[in-house]
Amino acid sequence: MRRDDEGTLELTPSAARWETLRAQGWTAEGVVQLLEPLVFERRREAMRRVIERRVGSVVVVLDAPHDPHNGSAIIRTCEAFGVQNLYVVARKEPFLVSRKITQGTERWIDVQCHRDPTVVARELGSGGYELVGTHPDGDLQPDDLASIPRLGLVFGNEHEGICPELERAAQRSVRVPMRGFVESLNLSVTAGILLAAATHARAGDLPEQARLRLYAQGLLRTVSRAGDVLAASEPR
Repeated sequence: MRRDDEGTLELTPSAARWETLRAQGWTAEGVVQLLEPLVFERRREAMRRVIERRVGSVVVVLDAPHDPHNGSAIIRTCEAFGVQNLYVVARKEPFLVSRKITQGTERWIDVQCHRDPTVVARELGSGGYELVGTHPDGDLQPDDLASIPRLGLVFGNEHEGICPELERAAQRSVRVPMRGFVESLNLSVTAGILLAAATHARAGDLPEQARLRLYAQGLLRTVSRAGDVLAASEPR
C-alpha cells in the first residue's frame, strides 16, 4: 500500500477528543452517569466484557513505520489481542493508516506519537517495562514473552530496522523461528505471532480509572449525537 493511496490518512489519536472533554470539565464518571442510561444493556455488557480483558502490561512500539498497511494491521492486531497502548516513533514522516484496514479498531487503542525515540524509551523504562526488540537472531522465542511482567515489544522500520536509540534501550530481542526458505516475515504478520504469544493467559490488568475512561469513550461512540447531549448538560 502506498502512502498516497485513497483512504490513507494521518491518524488522530483517540485520546484527542477525550482531552477536549476533560478541558471542558467532564470526568469519565460524569460521562458514564449521563450516557449509560441511553445505551441498551447488551451493548453496555459487551463493552464492559471486552474492557475487563484489556492488557496494559504489554505495549507495542513502532519505530518509524512507513507502510500504512503495516501500521493499520498492527493497530487491528493490538485490538484483537487486547493490547491497549501503541507508541509510534514518527522520526521521519507522519503515521498514516488506512481505515479500510483498521475497520474502526483505532478508536479503541491509545496511540501515542512521538518524534524522539529516547522519549519513548525513557517513558516506558520509568513505567517498569522491559523493552524487547524484534530480530531474526533474537535470543528469545515467542513463548518467552508471556513470562515478562511488563513488556514493551519494539518493531523496527520495514527497511532499516530498529533505530540505535531503541536498540540500546532494548535489553533483549525476540525472533520468530522459521523452518522454510523464507528468512523474514511481513511486519504485521510478525506482530500477530508475537502478540498472540505475549498476551497468552494474561489477565486483564488495566487500572480501574483507565477502564472507566475506555467505557466512557465507548458510550460516546455508541450514543447518537452524544456531543449534543453533553453540550446541553453541565459538565460533571
